[in-house]
Amino acid sequence: MTKARQSSDSYPTRSGEKKTMFPRLDPVVHNRNQNRWDGPLGEEALSRYERDGFLWFDGFFSQERVQPFFDELRDMAQDTSLMNSKQVIKDPEADELRSVFAMHKISKRFSELTRDPRILGMVRQLLGGDVYIHQSRINDKFGFQGSGFNWHSDFETWHAEDGMPRMRAISASLMLTDNNEFNGPLMLIPGSHHYFVPAIEPTPDANWKDSLKAQRVGVPEQDDLAWLAERGGIVAPKGRPGSLLLFECNTLHASNKNMSPWPRSNLFFVYNSIDNTLNEPYCGHKPRPEFLATREGVEPLDMNDAAFQPLENAR
Repeated sequence: MTKARQSSDSYPTRSGEKKTMFPRLDPVVHNRNQNRWDGPLGEEALSRYERDGFLWFDGFFSQERVQPFFDELRDMAQDTSLMNSKQVIKDPEADELRSVFAMHKISKRFSELTRDPRILGMVRQLLGGDVYIHQSRINDKFGFQGSGFNWHSDFETWHAEDGMPRMRAISASLMLTDNNEFNGPLMLIPGSHHYFVPAIEPTPDANWKDSLKAQRVGVPEQDDLAWLAERGGIVAPKGRPGSLLLFECNTLHASNKNMSPWPRSNLFFVYNSIDNTLNEPYCGHKPRPEFLATREGVEPLDMNDAAFQPLENAR
């Protein structure tokens, strides 16, 4: 169930006025003291995640492991009932399938993937305990037509529109196709997660109906983006199918339009701490639909019985 919103807002945003960015109030690695190393990530990877706000694993899974998900995406595009449902977002320019939300609820294969012990082990280590899936989807950018997405912090959106209290969530993006410099890869600003950047424009009612097609509300001011990019640069992790990106919920990111003939398809799932479940939205509107933000039946994800393996090859 959704919790009542607290009287004080630690991360105020979308007030209608320009507000100065400020340092985050939450740790980046939530396992503290001697518990910091309770998991598969060593100190090199932990320090890199704290510094940059993301970890990149080229070829984390084999192409054979991820190919069935790509096939499932193609099947979904032919499912008329699903394509006409609210949880499917179509590309605003091409009117083709762009995203299918709540994948962990409609795909057994996807649900099992979220419990993969290697991924879940890292996430539990970084978030300091049990987690659940806040949001999941499969994304597709068709060749020559897949549109881009403006700069934003996921946490800023989830805080304002979903009522996520603190920065204690991680996004996982698993590549189903090659992600290269031509087909609109995800771009990130390293180190941007250390600052909360308030947006100006107030949230319209039912903003999700527009924002999932084109991010307009919750976009940082250009001078803030420029300052952060001058400090941290911009990177676009690129790799083969099966590569994995883990990024902190407050890391600023964006993507360009796909101008190449090659599609870019990714799985995307968000882990949130079981101690960070949703309040009422801080923007003051009704909660977004359940397929965008899990509120009901929140239970910790079970991890398969498997020993931790060192994962120092993170980049």
